[in-house]
Amino acid sequence: MDGVIATGVRATARIVAREDGRGGTALPVLEGDGPLALRRTRASGAEARVMLVGAMSGPLGGDHFAVETDVERGARLRVGSAAATIALPGQAKGESRYDVRINVGEDGELQWLPEQLISVCGSDLHVRTRVEVAASAGLVLREEQVLGRVGEEPGRLTSRLALRVAGRAVLDQELACGPGAPGGWDGAAVLGGHRAVGQLLVVRPEFTREPVAARMLGESAALVPLAGPAALVTAVAADGLRLRRVLDEALASLG
Repeated sequence: MDGVIATGVRATARIVAREDGRGGTALPVLEGDGPLALRRTRASGAEARVMLVGAMSGPLGGDHFAVETDVERGARLRVGSAAATIALPGQAKGESRYDVRINVGEDGELQWLPEQLISVCGSDLHVRTRVEVAASAGLVLREEQVLGRVGEEPGRLTSRLALRVAGRAVLDQELACGPGAPGGWDGAAVLGGHRAVGQLLVVRPEFTREPVAARMLGESAALVPLAGPAALVTAVAADGLRLRRVLDEALASLG
């Protein structure tokens, strides 16, 4: 209606994983509101499993979503999502935001494996992922972004990923794609015309003793060691299906 100012949705989901003293992992905090719903699924051994379920479409323009995850000492957790996240234009002006904050304590392990993020034409989404990992902790984190649905141009997508291991900054990088992004994002030095881009971040204490070697993984992916017990795989592909295959193969190659 005329004269009505649209405002975006604010929603936060929180997960706390804690060793239960019986060889498993408890979830003393599992809270989601608005469009962010959390569901515990069947555990596997010592590992608790959580599924992030979107209760509505989004994020839309002006929305601000956040997911906060704490894996305490010795806990094991795997987090996935039930479907892709779709960034859409909305009535509210301004960019939408999706913030992810992850902390993994000593001897803890986290597998962060959400489904893909799809940037729809007309959307403007800023994703920020901040990860803190203890020196003896393990992490597998996957990010996958698809620029536009089939046959359409993408929206604007800005994605920043930062990692600290034992309090030390190991990675802090940002990629901006789509209308209004800095020139060259679709050129040969960045996406090279591909419409799917992804990263696989792996932290393992054993990388301190046996660091991985930098190498190409096929024609469209590269593995690079990071300063600290971590490695980063970056890949581009023609579509989301091919991107997932490349990242799965990369993870398998790391054992």
